[in-house]
Amino acid sequence: MDYTLEQCQKLVDDWIQTIGVRYFSELTNTAILMEEVGELARIMARQYGEQSFKKNEKDLDLGEEMADILFVLICLANQTGIDLETAFKKSMEKKTHRDKERHTGNPKLLTNAGTNT
Repeated sequence: MDYTLEQCQKLVDDWIQTIGVRYFSELTNTAILMEEVGELARIMARQYGEQSFKKNEKDLDLGEEMADILFVLICLANQTGIDLETAFKKSMEKKTHRDKERHTGNPKLLTNAGTNT
C-alpha cells in the first residue's frame, strides 16, 4: 500500500492516541530525533565509510533507522501543526527554483569523485 505524507501523519497520530498513550514533549521528541539520526550515522559510517561493524552491530538495518527518523519527524510535525505534504512541496519548489542551474553547472558533480558509485 502506498502512503501519502498526509496519511502517514494520520497513521502516526492514530498510533500515538491508541498505543503510545500520548506524544512526548516537543523537546523530548527533538532529542529522540537526534538520537535516531545518530543511529543512522553509525550505520552509514560503517557501511559506506571507513569504520567497521562491531560484532553486536551486524543486524542493524539502514531502512529501519530511516523509518525511525521519519516516525519521530512526523510526531514533531503533528505536534506543531505542520502539514508535511504541503511543506515538502514548498521545499521542492524552492530548491528547484533556487538550484535550477546551480548543480548542472557544477564540475564537481559531473564526476563520481568521492562516491562509491
